[in-house]
Amino acid sequence: MEKLYQALNKQVANLSVLFTKLHHFHWYVSGPNFYPLHAKFEEFYDEVNELYDAFAERLLMIGGQPVSNLKGYLAITSLKEASGTEKPEEMIGHILDDFKLLATELKEVLFLAQEKNDETTADMLITTLASFEKHIWMLSSTLK
Repeated sequence: MEKLYQALNKQVANLSVLFTKLHHFHWYVSGPNFYPLHAKFEEFYDEVNELYDAFAERLLMIGGQPVSNLKGYLAITSLKEASGTEKPEEMIGHILDDFKLLATELKEVLFLAQEKNDETTADMLITTLASFEKHIWMLSSTLK
């Protein structure tokens, strides 16, 4: 179970970092697409916030201990923080890259959960993957 705990913990950290990045983009987006991007980034961070809590609580339910501080998140996250100078198209590109990376990693966690016959965690991961894959499609279409 230790590998599954570590993999889920990394996703808790990733979701925390993504939540913060999405807030940053929500606050600092500007330009002609301000309104739709501002609203979309808020939609994303609301979803990520729910997932962040759900992943941490699931980890607790199966006997793990989620990291719960910024230092811990930054030590194990796969994501990079926002730099503070992104243009709207760069913001979209960064979020797209993050969703792609998370989708790849979630598939790895899914394999670990299925290996342990943890179908509840697997179901949570599959649902999250479906949502992220839709975001990937929509963000990719936006950048064409």
